[in-house]
Amino acid sequence: MNHVLIIHEVEDYEAWKKVFDNAAILRREAGERSYQVLKYENQPNKIVHFSTWTSTEDAKAFFQSPQLVKIRKDAGVKAPKFIYLEQLESGVL
Repeated sequence: MNHVLIIHEVEDYEAWKKVFDNAAILRREAGERSYQVLKYENQPNKIVHFSTWTSTEDAKAFFQSPQLVKIRKDAGVKAPKFIYLEQLESGVL
């Protein structure tokens, strides 16, 4: 599995979350298989989206698509940082 870590600030978390939730089917069809949404401890509008994808290529195609660029703009996303990761190991302690 491949992972994507996205760090970005949003204008309004509640407004962003509605757009994020409405895009769930698009994300699934593009190859996203699981996700976590986290926030910085003292910054409620600084969001971390960590997700698992079918492939890095699928994730890049989705996040770089004109449709997603528009969705991010409509959701009030500011300067997202995308980090594409390949899993080396996992475990439960």
